[in-house]
Amino acid sequence: MEPPPERRQEPPALTEAAAEFLSLIGPEELERCLFAETLEVVAAGAQAGGQWWAAARWAPYERAGEPVRSCLLVQAGSRSRQDGVPCSSTLKAYVTPQLETLEQEEQERLELRAHPIERRTHMVSHQHGMTVTKTLREGEAEQQHRSFSYSQVELRGLLPEGASLLLLRVLGCQRAVPPGLTFPTIDTEGHLCNSSYRALGIQQQVVGSADVEVFVIERAVHTSAGISTVWHSSFLSSGRLAQRVQVGCPMLMLLQDESVLGKTGGVEPRPPFPKQPLDWEEDIQLCSWFLDRKVRWRTGGEGDMGLCHPPAGSPLGWGHSGDQAGLHPPQAPQVWKRTQASCPLTLARCLAGDIGACVHPAYLPQEELQASHAAYIQQHPELRVLLADFLQALLLQQPPDPVSFAAQFFAPFARQQTPETPFASVGAASPLPRPTPGHPPAIGE
Repeated sequence: MEPPPERRQEPPALTEAAAEFLSLIGPEELERCLFAETLEVVAAGAQAGGQWWAAARWAPYERAGEPVRSCLLVQAGSRSRQDGVPCSSTLKAYVTPQLETLEQEEQERLELRAHPIERRTHMVSHQHGMTVTKTLREGEAEQQHRSFSYSQVELRGLLPEGASLLLLRVLGCQRAVPPGLTFPTIDTEGHLCNSSYRALGIQQQVVGSADVEVFVIERAVHTSAGISTVWHSSFLSSGRLAQRVQVGCPMLMLLQDESVLGKTGGVEPRPPFPKQPLDWEEDIQLCSWFLDRKVRWRTGGEGDMGLCHPPAGSPLGWGHSGDQAGLHPPQAPQVWKRTQASCPLTLARCLAGDIGACVHPAYLPQEELQASHAAYIQQHPELRVLLADFLQALLLQQPPDPVSFAAQFFAPFARQQTPETPFASVGAASPLPRPTPGHPPAIGE
């Protein structure tokens, strides 16, 4: 590993104005910077030659042996042509809310047919400071590696490319740059140097067919060799870029999507959807769920909420008024509580006159009751087909008296049929024809 290169200038340092400004950046300012944007890369001939994009969002950062941290993921990239040669670049950085860089990787590629060139810069922070690794590959030649290490003291207030994009968005939203804003950074060669920021004022710029005001900020990177690289970035009031250009470069990045002018910074709120009224009685599926889970037979007086009474005159011999005189378990339980586990199969079996189906749940825990019903259903798979046929016939014919219809539908399946109708209190005519004498025997006989 090589030591840091010798510097002909004073060591880069964080100015007091820059340190104070960093301390004032809070969650609200950062939330306004979380969005994605795209600019068109335009050549000197005013022809679009590619795209540049950048995005920022919250993301977890995980490193071996350390707890997961919530930080800002900054990504950017571009693809264009320089003198007819395709070139591309990518940036990926994990930055803390205090704009400290945890890890960053930059890649640049010049896609020459015979001699492609690829440069990578990877920097990662650790407890002793930061390590910067430069990788260069030209054509088929072997990769070249160089590494530099910097201490924590040298890195105080360090603002590489990823953190710089966030800072520029914050400044663009505030439309002001404090004087003397200087931060240490790392140049393209991996050397530590200074970067300064200053405001160039309000200017007019054309976006699509609209003429808008933009706030222009200058960022200059002063390398240790005495050469400065300068960018001018024009921001809308929302913090979105309208133009980005490197001074002296024939390529510039322009915003050409006029719809962006109406957008605000930060995470865009979801479009409001008015609440639609829900009529569950008109929804056949919701109505079916309601009947399966919540329907209760209730013919008693006040205080019988949740208690179920069979209709008077049923083959079960239960009374109508709820009087329990002369009816004691286990001979004929008079009142039983309606539960989710007893519907809908218990209802069908009671309608068919199967007294054994109507077990008083007070004598069984709910878990046992559910297990008992589940075992019964498993032992009798024909029940699902039987109930499906009944519901289909009920919905197709829609009889005015569903109780009488159910009695007539399940009557052929009763093991013991009485000559009279099972529901003596119902005098309506049967909607179904009576079974013929030669009807097949009931299931299970």
